[in-house]
Amino acid sequence: MRIQARGKINWTLNIVGVRSDGYHLLDMLMQPIALSDTLTLSPADALSLRIEGADSLNPGPDNLVLRAARALQKAAGVSQGADIILEKRIPMGAGLGGGSADAAAALKGLNQLWGLNLDQEALCRIGVTVGADVPFCLHDAPRRAQGIGEILSPIESAVFPLVLIQPCAALSTGTVFAAYHRAPDIQPPDTGLALQALASRRLDLLKQCAGNVLESASIPLRPEILRAKEVLYRAGAAFAQMTGSGSVVFGAFDSFDIARRAFALCRSQYSTCILTQTEA
Repeated sequence: MRIQARGKINWTLNIVGVRSDGYHLLDMLMQPIALSDTLTLSPADALSLRIEGADSLNPGPDNLVLRAARALQKAAGVSQGADIILEKRIPMGAGLGGGSADAAAALKGLNQLWGLNLDQEALCRIGVTVGADVPFCLHDAPRRAQGIGEILSPIESAVFPLVLIQPCAALSTGTVFAAYHRAPDIQPPDTGLALQALASRRLDLLKQCAGNVLESASIPLRPEILRAKEVLYRAGAAFAQMTGSGSVVFGAFDSFDIARRAFALCRSQYSTCILTQTEA
């Protein structure tokens, strides 16, 4: 069984509070992208994981794929296993949700492989214990995500060409959130207007109202983020922004012709540069 695990981008990311347990309360507009990892699942007596395409990614018990598999075993009261091969294409430490997408794909695939017949709501309850973005990745569609990421509502959006650049090394999510709390007067996005911009396919309007508060906090630590945005705008992007807690910066374009020309320009400057698109 082969399952695709699609990455995501954040059109907006706002922090609206902090829970008593330290988790941040968020308000985000997110959309899946065509760039994906692949999980291949085969029946087995025990759980095992092999990773292809990412030598630095640990296939040990803390990997999100195995954590998701064990959480599903526990929730369903089963001891079945699986041989899992993870083919990585989504860059790591990118803010593209690759680890969460892989965990969600494991939950979906093993639910079928083991004949559990759990519905999406049940899988989301399990998924949020593995990672806050896992429920979004289980839905795999444009969504507004609130709470810690588990409160999801459908949004309207379209297919937009994208160029992804990873201009610098990743920082831990904790480091980026800490920088946000130290930063003065970060302007939050206008999420309501951004919803209208996405529904009307208005990237020009999105540029005026969208935003990622973690980008503003991150730029002093990683000035390469700002330079990558400038490169994308010069190459013709209608909207450019860091996704998640970084380090990938994406440019969204009004046409595939412009995006292909921008990709040709950007890939000569950045070792990680990917041409893809959103998925509606």
